Amino acid sequence: MNLTISGHHLEVTPALRSYVTSKLDRIIRHFDQVVDVKVLLTVEKQKEKERRQRAECNIHVKGSDMFAESAHEDLYAAVDDLVDKLDRQVIRHKDRLQDHHHEAPKRLM
Repeated sequence: MNLTISGHHLEVTPALRSYVTSKLDRIIRHFDQVVDVKVLLTVEKQKEKERRQRAECNIHVKGSDMFAESAHEDLYAAVDDLVDKLDRQVIRHKDRLQDHHHEAPKRLM
């Protein structure tokens, strides 16, 4: 899995990098066919303090791409919300891949 963590208007510290990596391990635990993950962390230059910190993520898995974004006043809370959204998408994608059809019971004669 290729993991790219970049920051826009902020420096990605080792603590922030390890936090994002540990949170993304939950997605890998649910679905191991993740090919590429790109995380973009931004601080927007708005006047209001609410929802300044944004986290975006693109995940490329075998078969499709997934995108999620989250905004919060705390960057760590934005990452938590982002991972929750991605986890739901990955679980739904995994359920779609599994074959839920059952064979018809064979008749006994």
